[in-house]
Amino acid sequence: MKTVLVTGGAYGIGRAIARAFAPDHNVAVTWNRTAPDALLSEAPGVLPVQADLTATGAAERVVEEVTARFGGLDIIVNNAGGAAASPLETFDPGLSRNMLEVNLLAPAALLAAALPHLTPGSAIVSISSTNAVLPPMGAVIYGASKAGLNLWTRGMAKELGPKGIRVNAVAPGAVNVAENPRDAEMTGQFLKDTALGSLAAAEDIASAVRFLASDAARAITGEVLNVNGGYRL
Repeated sequence: MKTVLVTGGAYGIGRAIARAFAPDHNVAVTWNRTAPDALLSEAPGVLPVQADLTATGAAERVVEEVTARFGGLDIIVNNAGGAAASPLETFDPGLSRNMLEVNLLAPAALLAAALPHLTPGSAIVSISSTNAVLPPMGAVIYGASKAGLNLWTRGMAKELGPKGIRVNAVAPGAVNVAENPRDAEMTGQFLKDTALGSLAAAEDIASAVRFLASDAARAITGEVLNVNGGYRL
């Protein structure tokens, strides 16, 4: 049975991803401020690891706990992330730095810590964003962090390909999750620019992640898969 680590797995897309893997994988999730109580009630075999992934040594500790519990690590899903407005007029260096650390540097640190445990057939899947290529007004630092994640994904795919390790990403558009639904007006604005006329659900993102992590995608690496219903085609 393969072992999956999902960062930010307490709620929303992360919880859906953990649920998608739980029936036939060993699953560990990280959480920072929100405990994964609802997930654990559904899948009590999931290993919860509390961690601020931007902290020094956090990546190494998480990998140590996961491998100690399950004996190895095969799949990493970099879902934990931060998003915030960053208007130039009120530039906040601390807030901007934190987004870059969570969205880009934390996945890099986690992969570096996990690399000694990864074997041919292992897979990394990161959660990017449509905003990586469609700059969001007033939130460009967030978009830039995800654009950096896309480039990192392709770079790591090139570096780790000879080791038989695949690295891909999934880029959602607007996703309504139960914990943080958008209001009807905002949802309508997104739908006007979406080919399918509906928003993706967290489970749709989870399905794409599971596919990219599976042997069915063994010839796919260095790709960013858009799962956004055809937003702004």
